[in-house]
Amino acid sequence: MKNNIIIFFVLLVFISCLNPAPRKPVSYHSGSSLIESITLNRKINKIQEKAINYYIAQDSLSVYFTSPDGFWYKYNKQVTNDSHKPVYGDEVLFEYEVSDLANNTLYSKEELGKRSLLIEKEAIEIGLQNGLKLMKEGEEITFIFPSYKAFGYTGDYQKIGTNQPLIYKVKLNKIINKNENN
Repeated sequence: MKNNIIIFFVLLVFISCLNPAPRKPVSYHSGSSLIESITLNRKINKIQEKAINYYIAQDSLSVYFTSPDGFWYKYNKQVTNDSHKPVYGDEVLFEYEVSDLANNTLYSKEELGKRSLLIEKEAIEIGLQNGLKLMKEGEEITFIFPSYKAFGYTGDYQKIGTNQPLIYKVKLNKIINKNENN
């Protein structure tokens, strides 16, 4: 009996010192979450587009243009001379306010103040960046951005909610040409 116990402990020590064979990880890549995300984003975009089209239909006195960059805009004050539009590296001085589709002001011009921006060299909402490149000095334009051109699915964690389309009323005060500084 004593020998059986000793043999048992020796076998136990011997077996416990063996390295276990590594197991292969189990992972499944069906791609379904990516497909679900794409489907959800398409639904959100369609809902926002319907809301924006409804907003535009209510403003029947204005002519809205569709940008190839995926937003809508109208001129509040249009400059018809041959002045240039800002390009990469130009500095623009502008002021703006942000509203929702119910015309509730989220950020006023006074809150945001006058802004300066180097075109395509500073981080700002992609819609506003693209919108500024459409403007001439002295113009005032109202832009309607779907959420993916503004603050997207996160919002700004303050006044702008998730997946919220926004209205930006922008006045471009001055364009400082990048070549003027050299």
